[in-house]
Amino acid sequence: MTASVPAPVRRKAVLAAAIGNFIEWFEFGLYGFFAAAIAANFFPGSHSLISTFAAFGVSFVLRPLGALIFGHFGDRMGRRTTLSISIIGMSAATFVIGLLPNYDGIGLAAPILLVVARVVQGFSAGGEFGGATAFMVEYAPAHRRTFYGSWQMFTQFAATLVATVIGALLSMALTPEALTDWGWRVPFLVTLPLGAIGLYLRLRLDETPEFQASSPEDSGAPLMITLRKHWPNVLKVIGLIISGTTCTYMVQAFWPAFLVKNLGIPQADMFIAMMVGISALLLTCPAWALLADRIGRRKPFLIATPLALMVLAIPMYQLILSGSFALIVLAYVLLGLLMAPSLAAISTAIAEAFPTEVRYSGLSLAYSAAVSIFGGSTPLILSTLVETTGNPMSPAYYLIAVAAVSVLAAFALADTSTKPARAEVAEEAPAR
Repeated sequence: MTASVPAPVRRKAVLAAAIGNFIEWFEFGLYGFFAAAIAANFFPGSHSLISTFAAFGVSFVLRPLGALIFGHFGDRMGRRTTLSISIIGMSAATFVIGLLPNYDGIGLAAPILLVVARVVQGFSAGGEFGGATAFMVEYAPAHRRTFYGSWQMFTQFAATLVATVIGALLSMALTPEALTDWGWRVPFLVTLPLGAIGLYLRLRLDETPEFQASSPEDSGAPLMITLRKHWPNVLKVIGLIISGTTCTYMVQAFWPAFLVKNLGIPQADMFIAMMVGISALLLTCPAWALLADRIGRRKPFLIATPLALMVLAIPMYQLILSGSFALIVLAYVLLGLLMAPSLAAISTAIAEAFPTEVRYSGLSLAYSAAVSIFGGSTPLILSTLVETTGNPMSPAYYLIAVAAVSVLAAFALADTSTKPARAEVAEEAPAR
């Protein structure tokens, strides 16, 4: 079956998928950037930062369950409905975090309610990546699948950049006391109207042409089919993702808190360094995606990033630990440039590792497993490594180890760049 999809509809599909990712990563970015303020409000004590990161990581316990449930219905009923439900859960839970009273107001109930909100957010987010990635790739024209898929990762870091800009503006406009008292809450509250916009856009789109053209492989549950027939690719995708997700949560959550609390870097300076580094990534990511489409190959881009991380992790951490603002900015830029090639190609590459009929389930399972184990736990792992070893360079060695796993996974994953999609989406039809 060949469907003719007008270019404006394709753009709306990318926007509808992207806005959910934006909310998810906007919240994750805010939580990491304001970790010190959240720690002061909800976890008083000498180990407040570790407690805050533990609350950050606990939401990932429910993420795989959300992935399994959303993945099942996404492959059976369609991507649109499940994505609409996930965006409601994510935006509502994030909004609630901005409203919660602190520990001084309601005592132990404050951190408990924070954890509950994070769990709801994590469960809902479990169905977001797989569905949104499938939505983007399945709406893409055959010759631009990498470029369309790249908007998945582009949106995640664009959300981080916006969160950083907001953090920087609040840090400059408010005193440290006001920022800790109430200023950190403001950006959490804007996610509810953003979620309403995303819900509206998603409900106004049809299912993807590729999904409509597909038929189930058999009558079994998509998850069981994935585990029975496609488990090698599940493992390869997990291995491919772990270095990127480690870097992502290191940049968004660990570095900001570590730089402010341990090195005494002013929060405003940290935000500026973050903005410059993410901007470098965003400026180069689309170009790498277009190049991958042009040459018809994705594997070189998937290998280049983790290999470079293995080589440059230690020098990069030496820049961070220097305490020099200029060198910290350089470290952020270096990491952004290193991550861009892989991030440009990875979403489409892992989407095509699974057939359309189980793509939502396969993507959600692999991504949620990788992010739950290696992503959400990254700030806690790195903080614990530094505290227990007394060596601030220890996170660099951890980064080298996970990057080595991704290099092996990238070599093992088949490159599907030159293979046609099951149901080719026709070239853009002219808008009417």
